[in-house]
Amino acid sequence: MNDKLTVNNFSFYYGSFQALKELNLPVKEHQITALIGPSGCGKSTFLRSINRMNDTIGGTRVQGEILLDGKNVYDSDVDVVELRQRVGMVFQRPNPFPQSIYDNVAFGPRVLGMAKNNNLAEIVENSLQDVLLWDEVKDNLNGPAQNLNPGQQQRLCIARTIAVRPEVILMDEPCSALDPVATLNVEDLMRQLAQAYTIVIVTHNMQQAARASDWTGFFWLGRLVEFGETAELFTNPREELTELYITGRQG
Repeated sequence: MNDKLTVNNFSFYYGSFQALKELNLPVKEHQITALIGPSGCGKSTFLRSINRMNDTIGGTRVQGEILLDGKNVYDSDVDVVELRQRVGMVFQRPNPFPQSIYDNVAFGPRVLGMAKNNNLAEIVENSLQDVLLWDEVKDNLNGPAQNLNPGQQQRLCIARTIAVRPEVILMDEPCSALDPVATLNVEDLMRQLAQAYTIVIVTHNMQQAARASDWTGFFWLGRLVEFGETAELFTNPREELTELYITGRQG
């Protein structure tokens, strides 16, 4: 089982405030890694560090490295646009563009010049099939994406992400705005997508982490307290703080 990402002594600063403190962890290829911990402990900051979305915030800096297939994503010669194609992002709330269903999925391939000849329609169809949405929308592809229900919108956003064929998908609490049925649908979808993609998910829902992930990292005040196989971490945590958190006695 290969490491798709390797994090070595990674620290992140907002000005003088150190938000992440010397993180070390592997992210296995074609597996789901969940990041758990209380609000404000650095999970989303770390997620956005992987594809350098924090670069848009002034006064930030990093130490250490995040390796993607052995290459530090913070090296000076890294093309950030290419990095964000390889490492896609799905946000907390569904954010479809105010366009048609078709144009939402086609957006990335058009921008990146992937839409040559007549294959754009094929990319859109395949992406919607991959997120189990094609049968629900195939007769209304020109309809507004914002008319879809929240669960459908989130699956559409995942389709938009995978349309450019990334290698890694980052998900920042992708189910927090969804009802229980839609949440289970997205979890099932994640399991299927992990056959082709490496997935890292931030979640406050520990049941979701236990159900859907292969590996789990527990964050606390910017530190990675514990990292390991999900089943082991939830049933036999090594650290007392981990046990207190997952049993609801702390945090």
